[in-house]
Amino acid sequence: MKKVLVVEDHPDMRELLIWQMELMGFLAIPARHAKEGIEKAIEEKPQLILMDIMMPGMDGWEATRVLRSKPETQDIPIVAATALFREPDLKNCLDAGCNDYIVKPFTFHELQGKVQSYMSSPGQPVQH
Repeated sequence: MKKVLVVEDHPDMRELLIWQMELMGFLAIPARHAKEGIEKAIEEKPQLILMDIMMPGMDGWEATRVLRSKPETQDIPIVAATALFREPDLKNCLDAGCNDYIVKPFTFHELQGKVQSYMSSPGQPVQH
């Protein structure tokens, strides 16, 4: 079964994303903060990471840069799931190494489309 790492500090959003990943037929691995997300990415080697950006302590941008610097995680597709919607913030997601982003709030179908595109093909940076 393909694995999706869900890095999200807000408990309700994390549970919702886990439930949605399971509805799509994936094994969802929860992480409560960026440091835990990095550890679980190395340990679990998921096929995709959903990365919250605004988290206390280490933010999602920094966590993505760390993941991109490690040989064992550098090629895992990362989709930023963020409430930030301004163009400079979204550009920062891509500059940090995220392959793509989805802006909260999003629908199940929007999320499903993003996730399925990375689960069925190798992660390629998206040009926005």
